[in-house]
Amino acid sequence: MPEARTPADIEADIIRRRQDLAAALDEIAVRVHPKTIVGDAKARAAAAVDRTAGRAYIVANRAVSDVRAQFVSEDGAPRLERLVPAAVVAVALVGGVLALSSRRKPAGRGRARRRRH
Repeated sequence: MPEARTPADIEADIIRRRQDLAAALDEIAVRVHPKTIVGDAKARAAAAVDRTAGRAYIVANRAVSDVRAQFVSEDGAPRLERLVPAAVVAVALVGGVLALSSRRKPAGRGRARRRRH
């Protein structure tokens, strides 16, 4: 048979439960406070950006390594059989762009002006 509780035991139990309830309500208030919600959202966004930036860095690093491997041998010497054609193509492209841009007429020139009477 359970022991009979004294009024002091009951009162102590009520006080303890009130304190537990107050702590739970304080925790809920902190969780639903707008600053807490904004802070959590910022932290999640920052984590997502960090993950994305990390992935982008890995992809870019891998791409640079792959391109470098095409033009530099494992011992670090340049692969001239690949560098020379690439340089010729680059010079040809730059020369073509410069030639085309110098042939363009500035806007407004060469058009017949309309006279007002």
